[in-house]
Amino acid sequence: MTRLPPVPYEDWDAEALKPLTGGRKVPPSNALGLLVRHPRLAKAFLTFNTHLLLRNSLPPRTRELAILRVAWRRRCAYEWAQHVLMGRQAGLTAEEFAEVRSGAPTLVNRAVDELDATSALSDPTYEELAEELDEHQLMDFVFTVGAYGALAMAFNTFGLELDEGLPDGGFDET
Repeated sequence: MTRLPPVPYEDWDAEALKPLTGGRKVPPSNALGLLVRHPRLAKAFLTFNTHLLLRNSLPPRTRELAILRVAWRRRCAYEWAQHVLMGRQAGLTAEEFAEVRSGAPTLVNRAVDELDATSALSDPTYEELAEELDEHQLMDFVFTVGAYGALAMAFNTFGLELDEGLPDGGFDET
């Protein structure tokens, strides 16, 4: 049930979306339509989220695996569907999607699960992650997990529905 419907596309505040769009016209998106309900919040959050999504120092595959694990743990259908598409573009395999769903003990799954459950990484997980990622990547990893956890919380709380024509990415599969 939608609690806060997205602002209709024709009423979007282009200035609020500028950190993401750079002033370009973008296609309709329920997520952006929800954010523009609060233009100041949209502008601030999209500045941060644009870094995480487009300027992140993580390898795209790692970023998408982390976001997908957050979406799966938080049971956020919208975030899952969007990032299944992005994950495929980043080269994720059917096996990797299955590992995210099942909570297989991959390094990314373990790190996301620890951050989500305890807001910290254990020493062993941190050390293993630090062998794979440099300092900036470690920071981007933690902030990506946190930001997409916040987005999942907002999308679930406000009942954000999938964009028209967006497949659910197998979200209801177990």
